[in-house]
Amino acid sequence: MSAGAQLALQNLLNGLLLGGTYAMVAVGFSLVWGVLNIVNLAHGALVMLGAYVTYWLFTVYHVDPLLSLPLTAGALFVLGYVLQRFVINQVIRASFLITFLLTFGLELVITNVALAAWTADVRSVTTAYSGLALSVGPLVLPAVRIAGLGVAVVVTALLHLLMTRTRLGSAIRATASDGEAARLMGIPIAHVYAVTFAIAAATAGVAGTLISVSFPIFPAMGAGYTLVGFVVCVLGGLGSVTGALLGGLVFGLLQTYAAAWWGPNFDNIVAFGVLIAVLLVRPAGLLGRAYRFRG
Repeated sequence: MSAGAQLALQNLLNGLLLGGTYAMVAVGFSLVWGVLNIVNLAHGALVMLGAYVTYWLFTVYHVDPLLSLPLTAGALFVLGYVLQRFVINQVIRASFLITFLLTFGLELVITNVALAAWTADVRSVTTAYSGLALSVGPLVLPAVRIAGLGVAVVVTALLHLLMTRTRLGSAIRATASDGEAARLMGIPIAHVYAVTFAIAAATAGVAGTLISVSFPIFPAMGAGYTLVGFVVCVLGGLGSVTGALLGGLVFGLLQTYAAAWWGPNFDNIVAFGVLIAVLLVRPAGLLGRAYRFRG
């Protein structure tokens, strides 16, 4: 294999592995946007909380980050349910601007509470396998990134099954399609909204765990991941779980190749430029159907 081909293949693998983390961030963002019709600007703050839950479980109780995934997801599920049922649900029928500002306010509150509790110090989760890598010939695959991509694929598959093969999924899809009709059919809309938001928060917690073992964490990190969730969601297609996975992988590839070919300053320039081009050609995204949530 020539040096050029080896570099191209290494960048391909790096982009896919990075895209797995991006996809995990975007899945919950897409779920809330597609069902509740809310652009949740607090999503990145929930990712940050997931990262800190993982950090403290690892630091204080020595729980391995990958083993703590159910605990982190459970904690964020409860928080997400409470936030939606008792805060966001109060303005669920208000204009888009009101819900937009409310979630922005929640993001500010969560971030500043985290700053007060944990200071702005940058932290990281360093495990025994943090520096491990799988060598396949001349290619190097970081173990934590492989695990991240694997978790993203598994979570996406489970959400797809939930949305397409369960009564809860049918209720969520019916609510997303026509809330009033779903209410007349006896579906408890408020509960469905809260469970949907809670599931999205749980996936944000999982994303936070994956991020904590690969990147530094700090209270203000959430805003950047909210942007990532928004871009990946739009790129893959609003209302599509599999679209979020595809969008994350595409976004990761675009950033990786742009940084390798033109330098690190071009990763977001190229990625956002391609996003605009996709929206001009296919406004619903790669796999999306406007205003319809699907698996």
